[in-house]
Amino acid sequence: MSEISQQIKDAIKGAILLEINGRNFFNHAADITQHEKGKKMFRFLAKEETRHLEVFSQLFSQILEGEDWKKYVRSHELEGEVPLVEKLKERMKNSESKGETEALSIGMQLESDAINFFKQAAANTDDPKAKKIFLEIAEEEKFHYDLLQSQHDSVTNSGFWLGGAEFQMDGKW
Repeated sequence: MSEISQQIKDAIKGAILLEINGRNFFNHAADITQHEKGKKMFRFLAKEETRHLEVFSQLFSQILEGEDWKKYVRSHELEGEVPLVEKLKERMKNSESKGETEALSIGMQLESDAINFFKQAAANTDDPKAKKIFLEIAEEEKFHYDLLQSQHDSVTNSGFWLGGAEFQMDGKW
């Protein structure tokens, strides 16, 4: 891989933090969700964030010499709860009985922020491999957003009813 700019290195670090925060939040949402299908969905999203983290770790391994970046990731994973996740947990707690619905709304906001982040990171790099990875992750985040939106609409009795297989979530007809 060609020389990577500091801007791209910073984007990858930002992506790693985004995925760690997302994983922590979705695991928390699964823990507090009472509905079994809701728990499964949030656990699935947490696993997806872990998978994204692995992709970025592989990308970092390819572009950076040495192991310093692994210390960076470990330090953020071991920090415990980061301020963003604590703030989101508090927001859910303040929603009283609507915590699960609030978790869906927060998840949608996290995914929307991730989509924008990865699109911007792709636009800011000339490296074709990094651009491809950023755009692929952005597409996966769009799928996650749509999943959360559909669940939110179903739980709040708005939007589509998810009783039949009239459409597929992967966007393929």
